[in-house]
Amino acid sequence: MDYRWHLREVMATRGMFSTTDLRPLLAQRGINLSPSQTYRLVVERPERLSLKTLMALLVILGCTMEELIEPVAEAAASGRKTAAAGNGGGTEPGVGGFRPRRARIVPE
Repeated sequence: MDYRWHLREVMATRGMFSTTDLRPLLAQRGINLSPSQTYRLVVERPERLSLKTLMALLVILGCTMEELIEPVAEAAASGRKTAAAGNGGGTEPGVGGFRPRRARIVPE
């Protein structure tokens, strides 16, 4: 199972268009993030997120978890295929069975 992160969209629907709008609201709830951490939280999809931060975002934005995090099942299934195919013993990920075969030179 995979997910889509909609923090930026939810912020925009609430009239918050800058990451600097979010920092003081998080700080009021005891979550002190640097400007770069706040930017990454808004712009990128987080791999790890504390429940305290998640709950603060839900309260600040007045939204539900379903609005913020959208589960996506299709990407996980295709991701497993890619990982299996890409793990064909080569040093480069994603090459798998597509690696060219070594040429054999046969005397004439």
